[in-house]
Amino acid sequence: EAAELGKGSFKYAWVLDKLKAERERGITIDIALWKFETPKYYVTVIDAPGHRDFIKNMITGTSQADCAILIIAAGTGEFEAGISKDGQTREHALLAYTLGVKQLIVAINKMDTTKWSEERYQEIIKETSNFIKKVGYNPKHVPFVPISGFNGDNMIEASTNCPWYKGWEKETKSKATGK
Repeated sequence: EAAELGKGSFKYAWVLDKLKAERERGITIDIALWKFETPKYYVTVIDAPGHRDFIKNMITGTSQADCAILIIAAGTGEFEAGISKDGQTREHALLAYTLGVKQLIVAINKMDTTKWSEERYQEIIKETSNFIKKVGYNPKHVPFVPISGFNGDNMIEASTNCPWYKGWEKETKSKATGK
């Protein structure tokens, strides 16, 4: 459906962005819920807006969450703007922690624009770890996952575009890792 309307690049957001304005503008405006269950858990995915104009909606969605996925743009300039003093990435991490979200996953998006540079990935991990630590998160407990939302790379299945990425590892009390 997204492709038919010339919005194929938004195919993953399209699933949860239902408002006409969201689909026309290509941004999330209001929160959206998607529920599913696994053999062990009932899961509700809450898609919250990242755009500065809709921060109240982001707060509404985040206040209901147990875990947050912080999407960070890897593009040159985009990442730097997001973690700057007044950047949205920094603000969202702070709000999530303040609202009681103690589990964080960082998805480093737009890796295709960096030609899947491992160097850029590591640079972003280093910078992001520094600021999420100041917010209150322990970076050793936070998985960092390189993705391309545009292409769907490394979102559902492992991508061949980042052979250097062997899966996330995080320290836990039991020293367990997830791959």
